[in-house]
Amino acid sequence: MRIAVLLGGASVERDVSVASGRGVVQALRDAGHDVIPIDPALGTQQPKNPDDLLLPTVQPAPPTLEELAKFSPRALIECINSSLLDKLDLVFIALHGKWGEDGTLQALLEMRGVRYTGSSVLASALAMDKAMSKVMFRHVGVPTPEWFLLDEHTPPDAVRKEAARLGLPLVVKPNVGGSTVGLSIVKQASDVDAAVAEARKYSSTVLLEHYIEGKELTVAIVGDTVLPMIEIRPQGGFYDYKHKYTKGMTEYLCPAPAPEQISKYISDLALLAFRSLGCAGFARVDFRLASDGKAYCLEVNTVPGMTGTSLVPKAAAAAGLSFPALCQRIIDLALK
Repeated sequence: MRIAVLLGGASVERDVSVASGRGVVQALRDAGHDVIPIDPALGTQQPKNPDDLLLPTVQPAPPTLEELAKFSPRALIECINSSLLDKLDLVFIALHGKWGEDGTLQALLEMRGVRYTGSSVLASALAMDKAMSKVMFRHVGVPTPEWFLLDEHTPPDAVRKEAARLGLPLVVKPNVGGSTVGLSIVKQASDVDAAVAEARKYSSTVLLEHYIEGKELTVAIVGDTVLPMIEIRPQGGFYDYKHKYTKGMTEYLCPAPAPEQISKYISDLALLAFRSLGCAGFARVDFRLASDGKAYCLEVNTVPGMTGTSLVPKAAAAAGLSFPALCQRIIDLALK
């Protein structure tokens, strides 16, 4: 098959996307496919040797907003409308965040009549919007931490009032975005305003969320198959961008050391959360497990990382599925 892997993009997860795309390109080539990497953020100005796109590595910090400002959504539109996507059997989406994971790209591909991996326009948009995801979780009975959504018109006194209601510690994060960029765990009320200001750099809406003390768990889903649960143990601090993408800074236990009934309980919740948003193909569902045994769903990632430290490939390996076989399975689901 002739497959284009879309990577890079214009979000703060650009470097992570390049790393994901690099892994997917190699896996698909190992499986015998004709694969071309494309960075939609570059529009039609792709490198003469497409494999030059595979060279960057994930840095300890994400690209700055100033670095990302050089990219335009017009380039994305030009790329999708160009001959770059002619005579393809499929597009494998390895773009994370804005314009890649939020339904924008999916809509353009549908209008172009190009098949793609992963979730549909609506499911992608719902999953990217953390507050809307939580509304859907609550609707179907999936527990999620208490929250409050701030927009640009929310007055400071309302922010402080809601922060006090939710209690400390408090998670403050962009409502739209990923890789924990712009996320803070606030332990003092005096730090709330600064945390909100940091989150607003990356999203016009900001989520205040009650912090759940306990274990960090994640569940990958491929098709209707729930893969073994992973427990995430960052080495000091919390599971931030640096811990996610620096080898050796986080310990991953897969399958997670948990009683069978807990594993089944969380796996069932993960599948319910996945379906509540209308997701398809594959995704990763993140949880916190409190000391009383209650699990809380944080979010669903519809284009989860596929890097050397990413969680979906780890879960697949624990289930006896190699990385090329995982990518092939994702392709097969898209072609259905």
